[in-house]
Amino acid sequence: MDVADGALGHVIERLTISHHRRRLRRVGWSAAIDPGPGIWASGNPPPRDGNAFDVMIDGANALQAMALAVAEARSSVHLTGWHLTPEFAMTRGERPTILQQLLAEVATRVPVRVLIWAGAPVPVLRPWRGDLRKVRAHLMAGTRIQCALDAHERPMHCHHEKTIVVDGRIAFVGGIDLTSFNGDRWDTQGHPPRGALGWHDVAARIAGPAVHDVADNFAMRWQAVTGESLPPGAPPPPVGEIELQVVRTVPDGMYRPLPRGDFRVLESYLRALRAAQRFIYLENQFLWSPEILAVLRDKLARPPTPDFRMVLLLPAKPDKGGDDTRGQLGTLVQADGDKGRLLACTLYAVDGEKDWPVYLHAKVGIVDDAWMTIGSANLNEHSLFNDTEMNLVTRDPLLAQQTRLRLWAEHLQRPVTELHDEPAAVIDRLWKPIANEQQERRKRGERPTHRLTKLPGVSRRSGLLLGPLQGLVVDA
Repeated sequence: MDVADGALGHVIERLTISHHRRRLRRVGWSAAIDPGPGIWASGNPPPRDGNAFDVMIDGANALQAMALAVAEARSSVHLTGWHLTPEFAMTRGERPTILQQLLAEVATRVPVRVLIWAGAPVPVLRPWRGDLRKVRAHLMAGTRIQCALDAHERPMHCHHEKTIVVDGRIAFVGGIDLTSFNGDRWDTQGHPPRGALGWHDVAARIAGPAVHDVADNFAMRWQAVTGESLPPGAPPPPVGEIELQVVRTVPDGMYRPLPRGDFRVLESYLRALRAAQRFIYLENQFLWSPEILAVLRDKLARPPTPDFRMVLLLPAKPDKGGDDTRGQLGTLVQADGDKGRLLACTLYAVDGEKDWPVYLHAKVGIVDDAWMTIGSANLNEHSLFNDTEMNLVTRDPLLAQQTRLRLWAEHLQRPVTELHDEPAAVIDRLWKPIANEQQERRKRGERPTHRLTKLPGVSRRSGLLLGPLQGLVVDA
């Protein structure tokens, strides 16, 4: 049965990739799935020099920085999201910063424009149209906040990007929605048990010329939804030394200024993963894109270097698609062939009366400490072909390495000073023993002693048909 499932899964996967190629070729985006030479995604916007790029790990840090930047706005605040909770507390403590109160106060001084998904058109998925209309009414009530609902979605898909642009000079891009829908996005890097689902996420704050590209994307979508054309403004001057590129997913036929769409999140990932030589590190909510999995399997089956390693950090129980991800992970296990190059992990909040899963919502990719992306895009068909998404890409080696070390220090519960070694050595010395030990403790019914563990339910026999089948159903 496993052999039949695997064979049928590969057939469906090839059909899905072929379908994607035809779709992209039809709209002139073949380069997204079969990129030519070069290190950056082709087309516009191009990579920009002269940026500051600050990586903010987990909600407590990121949300506080967002709240401070919005509070200090001098000319405008433009915000996009998948969902929004007006009562969401961006900071905690005796005097928490409540989202609606913050935006309402700022809107007395400068324009505040909020653009969120309109919700699912039929009440099969949540949130649906009625949910978001209530959110908009609540957010705007008694305030000068402008809020628009974007219904330009493909069937069964959504608007998923998460950005904030302040004064056209600072932008936040990442995975964090300002909402408590399906889980509280506020969490600390220690991930203590909170009596509820924990939440690991990552966002970036940028300043410099690349902010203009984030602002332009908002203006394009805002005009399409409201009819209001925003003044273009001038790109901010250089303020740092980081070269970065803003990449998007915008489905074809969605907005008049982009009739062919934009599929450069896919292109960026494929360029980087195919070029990987030493290691691939991915944090993501989902992993069942056939294009991505094909590259990962090839790297494991034909490693570019003897010490090549791949570490995947995924949620133990994603809100959907968990079996699909495990099915595709099963094909990676097969490609690895017990060579020990692959490690799939998850996180739990431990030390309380109960272990609470930490929901891995971050969308981070780091390759060889030479390439890094942070954004809103998951590694599935939704994010790479059918939802609106935005990621930042940089090829700055120091920034990529520093970010990896900060993430690994958090997950391994070790100081950064213990991690200054070749990534493969750290993976073999720390990642594998910790994850394996904690998995064995759980199997024996013992309490874990560390938050990191191997992702449960993954083997070479995992539902090999489910990942490819989901891809075909989603984008057929």
